[in-house]
Amino acid sequence: MSISSLGVAPVRFSDLGVARPLVARLEQAGITAAFPVQAATLPDCLAGRDVCGMAPTGAGKTLAFGLAVLTRLAGVPKTERQGRRRPCALVLVPTRELAAQIEQVLTPLAATIGASVVAIYGGVGYAKQEAALRGGTDVLVACPGRLTDLIERGSVELSHVSMVVIDEADRMADMGFLPVVRRLVDRTSPSRQTLLFSATLDGPVEKLVRDYQHHPVRHDLQPGEADHGSVGHHFWRVEAGDRVAVTTEAVAARGPAVVFCRTKRGADRLSERLARSGLASAAIHGNRSQGQRERALAAFRAGRLDALVATDVAARGIHVDAVPLVVHFDPPADATDYVHRSGRTGRAGADGTVVSLVGTEHLAATKLLQRSLGLSGGVSSPDVRSLALLVTGRPERSRRHSHL
Repeated sequence: MSISSLGVAPVRFSDLGVARPLVARLEQAGITAAFPVQAATLPDCLAGRDVCGMAPTGAGKTLAFGLAVLTRLAGVPKTERQGRRRPCALVLVPTRELAAQIEQVLTPLAATIGASVVAIYGGVGYAKQEAALRGGTDVLVACPGRLTDLIERGSVELSHVSMVVIDEADRMADMGFLPVVRRLVDRTSPSRQTLLFSATLDGPVEKLVRDYQHHPVRHDLQPGEADHGSVGHHFWRVEAGDRVAVTTEAVAARGPAVVFCRTKRGADRLSERLARSGLASAAIHGNRSQGQRERALAAFRAGRLDALVATDVAARGIHVDAVPLVVHFDPPADATDYVHRSGRTGRAGADGTVVSLVGTEHLAATKLLQRSLGLSGGVSSPDVRSLALLVTGRPERSRRHSHL
């Protein structure tokens, strides 16, 4: 068992054994040096060993396991791959957004070796996904529920899967997916290689490691100063009637921002009120169609939104680097949710700010949360004008007036 650190100096992908066509495609995209999680895990993945990687969101795990899967596929002649309805590799993920993102990242890389990637998830019709499976796929990226449905419909078969990736296993546990994950992994080849990535390895995730990995190499990747940006955590005393106004001012000063609400209806209502204040805003939650969620995320990534208003169910599906601000409009349920929400900022070396709006009824719970996470500073009055200077030293930016 080896323990690695995110402080390891980055290396080139070509030095890690990544297939030459994949290295060339990465270089075309301006990606030449591996993130520490990639440098640490790729050699063991490519050696065929089971790997257990504990790394924070935004550390570069998608390329870590994606390059491992595709490099191993590159060594298999296309005529020997399983083809229709029989993928060679399976990537299990907890959310639709993460599945779509992984497909988007891996598809152009897979094309360089003549391989295909298909993502399947709920919230959309079956026909297009079943047609893609009939056409054949080498790498299947799937949410557990939809994959189970498609297996029952006879649209896909897993017995020839020789590589399994379980991404964000802790979130799988949070969402109650682990029993389904276990049943799906049981359907794959007994000689499979299993790669597991998670931000934590507690309880049921640790049992998953014990039951489904054989002598895994463990890489415990904690963020170093160069890889995790400086994040300021601020708790402001704001009563319910003032939360929208304070959020509007904070987003205008320090956005674009991801703003978290407790309920779907609350997210919709806040998004509408932010829009009426002149901020480009969109809501993302479980009642939105997959197309609506994807368009909102695409607009946010492209810089066309000032605020993406989300519920907790969507928190893990939002993978955008360099988000300057996270606002807890409604308080998180517990410390774990606080960490997951706040992890949308300070990613991939970028600095960030987290602001929590604390009403009188939330003071006691907030103090407990601060103690449990080792956060100092207490609860203070709002200081919106200082937000733009907290980390970057840049002046307050003007408010945009575009709309989605």
